[in-house]
Amino acid sequence: MEVRRAGPDDAAAIADVHVRTWRSAYEHVFGAERLAGVTVEQRLPMWRQILNDPSQTALVVEDETGRIVGWCTVAPSRDADADGELWGIYVLPEAWGTGAGTALMVAGTDVLCELGYREAILWVLEDNPRARRFYEREGWTLDGLRKEDEFLGVPVTEVRYRRLLTPSG
Repeated sequence: MEVRRAGPDDAAAIADVHVRTWRSAYEHVFGAERLAGVTVEQRLPMWRQILNDPSQTALVVEDETGRIVGWCTVAPSRDADADGELWGIYVLPEAWGTGAGTALMVAGTDVLCELGYREAILWVLEDNPRARRFYEREGWTLDGLRKEDEFLGVPVTEVRYRRLLTPSG
């Protein structure tokens, strides 16, 4: 597995990972029918914008064949009471358990440290037990904040995790 910074040419591959992962990870929340309406073509403009935004850093992890199997994005926190934020991290289901997620998490928190942040937050759907177990294994803890939101016409609750940052190297 190799983690590297993403560039504009990675937009389509990242959008594909994003869509495929959402369909697997959130079927129990949104249903297959709603998720079928989430397409790479819809996600592509968003990814082109993210990859050209200097305030965000996107990282990808590639398998041994060079195929992108996951991504994460880090940036300044959107919440006033935190420094940095892990905006998103997704790995293809067939790469779950391979270390790809951990490699992305280490690289993402290293970038946040390089940017001078001392702590970071992330938001996750409350009803995402797999991701929550992963975050907790990686040293993130619930900080008590919750928010109600709506995705794909479905009301959801998100919970916030927080972590002190220390460089891995």
